[in-house]
Amino acid sequence: MTDTAEAPTAHDFIAKTVAQHPVVVFMKGVPEQPGCGFSAIVVQILDHLGVDFVGVNVLQTEELRQGIKSYSDWPTIPQLYVDGEFVGGSDIVREMFQSGELKTFLAEHGALAA
Repeated sequence: MTDTAEAPTAHDFIAKTVAQHPVVVFMKGVPEQPGCGFSAIVVQILDHLGVDFVGVNVLQTEELRQGIKSYSDWPTIPQLYVDGEFVGGSDIVREMFQSGELKTFLAEHGALAA
């Protein structure tokens, strides 16, 4: 690597992460130890549905925490992405789960365990 090489931006990291993994949650903390109740709700719902997902701790850097909000144009964390598409935060995920819409959406994207 040369001195002129630029470090990847938060936007680059986010774009690469959602492109590489079918289901991603940008959250406070990690799935095993969520850092807030809202992140815990999304993790519990995905675990309940048997979804294999990647959790990204936005508390790692301020750039990542602000970058995810800019990337999605959504002001809150956590944020759920499926096949690169922003689905929503904890309230939307909870509402979709309660209505059955989330299970259908995840099934359509092949994100539910067989």
